[in-house]
Amino acid sequence: MTSTRPVERHRTLRVVGVLVGVAVALGACTHDREVVMATGPDDYRLRHPIAVEEANHSIVIFVGQARGGLSASQRADVIGLARAWRRESTGAVVADVPVDTANARAAAATFREIQGVLAAGGVPPHGIRLHNYRPDDPRILPTIRLSYPTITAVAGPCGLWPEDLGPSIMNPDYNQNRSYHNFGCATQRNLAAMVDNPADLEQPRSEMPADTPRRTAAFARYRKGEATTTTYPEAEKAKLSDTGK
Repeated sequence: MTSTRPVERHRTLRVVGVLVGVAVALGACTHDREVVMATGPDDYRLRHPIAVEEANHSIVIFVGQARGGLSASQRADVIGLARAWRRESTGAVVADVPVDTANARAAAATFREIQGVLAAGGVPPHGIRLHNYRPDDPRILPTIRLSYPTITAVAGPCGLWPEDLGPSIMNPDYNQNRSYHNFGCATQRNLAAMVDNPADLEQPRSEMPADTPRRTAAFARYRKGEATTTTYPEAEKAKLSDTGK
């Protein structure tokens, strides 16, 4: 009897020590999780903010071996890039042209035509920079890439799920009706992609000058006591026919 009591007491102390260690470990995990949850904002606009930064806008021109020059659709792409460059660019147009490839001669001829199209679109000669490159993978068709820096709005990355959505020991706050981490990220990312001018996210645009001829015509009708609304003759064409009533 006396010989077994110290053994049992020792086993009891070991079990108690293990339980205390587990409790301390779980308490530390809970404490760390509370810190993480406290530092992360619950508002998706603050958790996934839209940032305004400088990024590259680019198009790719595919060039074959036996043809040098732009097709009709490629010419339209280059004209569109020149138009966008005048409106939103913050730097020069960089042309990445392949060399020492099977289509190098055709690519050089295509780049000369691209220079002419860009110049006709309003891009000055000093606004075009040539950068020759050698592709790493010979199996990939070398292309001409035109790019320029511009101010753009970005958000994300999306698709991050650091927490469980359902009841879990790792998510004790699931029943508090709080939005999950990825909530609202896609909306913020789509809004950033659709905005025309990133400056609109920070400040309103200035007012445009008034349409003086339209205002003069409206005041003239007002002084005569006539209706100032505009009459559209085509409005009657959109009505349904009374045939069959």
